[in-house]
Amino acid sequence: MFLDTIADNLTDWGPRLLAGLRLTLILTLAGFSAAFVLGLAVEYFRSRPHGPIRIIANLYITVARGVPILVILYLLYFALPGVGIILPSFVGGATGLALVYAAYLAEVFRAGLGAIPPGHREAAVASGLTPIQTFRLILLPQAIKHTISPLLVNLVSLLKDSSICALIAVPELTLASRELMAESFLPLHVFALTAALYFALAWPASVLARYVEERLHAPGERLPAAAANFTSNSARSGVSQA
Repeated sequence: MFLDTIADNLTDWGPRLLAGLRLTLILTLAGFSAAFVLGLAVEYFRSRPHGPIRIIANLYITVARGVPILVILYLLYFALPGVGIILPSFVGGATGLALVYAAYLAEVFRAGLGAIPPGHREAAVASGLTPIQTFRLILLPQAIKHTISPLLVNLVSLLKDSSICALIAVPELTLASRELMAESFLPLHVFALTAALYFALAWPASVLARYVEERLHAPGERLPAAAANFTSNSARSGVSQA
């Protein structure tokens, strides 16, 4: 009976949910890509020996990890118009997700960079490379290898957190589901189907993250503990892998 009701409405619900799902994927990729770049920049500036830029980077991470995503989204979407800055809902959602997850990814990169033997950095500096060249050519490729699994875990978390963007009118999967629920008065059926769609996206990525982690733990290619233990949950709880 339950599944029959879903099947009877699938021709109407399916296209609308798939349209929301497509926007959820775009929102996730946009937010994660921006968070990846910003997180790298923040970690680079935080790794400087001293100076105000290091203080600013540390302050940014502390604030971004201490403020709920929803509050940041509201600030971007509802507060900025008060000072003349109006962001489309999609841009506001992607920006909010990127600002928050950049702080988490900076911690992931910190763990990955910390797993690199100090001699590699010293050798790069001794060979005449600038700090940026050392970071980009020597340290970053090794750090990415050490942090693939935590990055995938954060990608899955961002995918699920993107549902919050429905509250600022981003027409992604959750908002599409809310509209269908209001029209059909079948919340259980609609959101059961929505949960199945989210699971269909998140579960393969989670399996891939575990597979990558197991591969990196293979003999001769072991993932350093600092990076291996750094998951999204540890980042959210403020656990530092220093």
